Amino acid sequence: MYAESVILGLDEGVLQGEGAAGIFGRLLPFPNHDANKYTRGKLTLIAGSARYPGAAVLAARASQRMGAGYTEVICDSEAVATVRAASPSLVVASWDGWDAESLPAYSQDKPVAVCVGPGFDASDPAAADRAASVLAAADCPVIVDGGGLAVLAQPRAMRIMERRVQQGLPTVITPHGGEARRIAAAWGIDPTRADAGNFAIDLASMLGCTVLLKGPDTHIASSDTALEMDFGGPELAKAGTGDVLAGIVGALLAQGLNDFDAAVLGATAHALAGAYAAERLTSICVTAEDVIEAIPQAVAGLMES
Repeated sequence: MYAESVILGLDEGVLQGEGAAGIFGRLLPFPNHDANKYTRGKLTLIAGSARYPGAAVLAARASQRMGAGYTEVICDSEAVATVRAASPSLVVASWDGWDAESLPAYSQDKPVAVCVGPGFDASDPAAADRAASVLAAADCPVIVDGGGLAVLAQPRAMRIMERRVQQGLPTVITPHGGEARRIAAAWGIDPTRADAGNFAIDLASMLGCTVLLKGPDTHIASSDTALEMDFGGPELAKAGTGDVLAGIVGALLAQGLNDFDAAVLGATAHALAGAYAAERLTSICVTAEDVIEAIPQAVAGLMES
């Protein structure tokens, strides 16, 4: 049903510098000449609380830049106007009355993916329920980011993730170190017993997903393989850049990439976009919006390498 991973067969355990980009340029999902917005992939973003509408904007705009043919945002009713104003090509609706059961299933003719969690308000008790309902209902690839990750530290997550594994539904999670440790504790994983790469593998194996463990060095793991990325500069240490990464990876999932490949290619494009933005603006001045604007340059760099 889903594409086989191209990257898992490689021997490279560490991706170093921009030269690594050439390994992944061939994975870029260029559209066929007869493509339409549905065949190019639809990403549904359940993101953006009243408190953090900007996260939905950043993830959505990044997904459009990374090639998703159709980006739909389901957000808090108070965030709808803000998200709509950010881009007239986004389809935006309130999550009031929205039902995760309405999410479309993945098909080869109309690939789809879901991103849940950017901009969720941790103080909202409904946030975890929303993420749980998406993971339970979505018959397609899902990326869980930001506030949506909290549900993975709850007992019900074990049942939900087991169901996704049994049905062969890809899941990508994007925790930073603190979020990963909280999830690990709930699943009985000791993060102190392994280096970051093996910790990511343990987490991926236990949850049955691809883990994109964010940090100064990024570790991307499946149940038996991990890659370390040691590029990606301090310009990415800014609020909102994680939302950009989620949108990039979500767009690649929506365009039919395998979950592991989408995570690796997405993290590579994100790091390159940050580097190009810093080259123009310095690492001091880069914002998440600048990273989005540099995505085309990163794609071009991947094409040329």
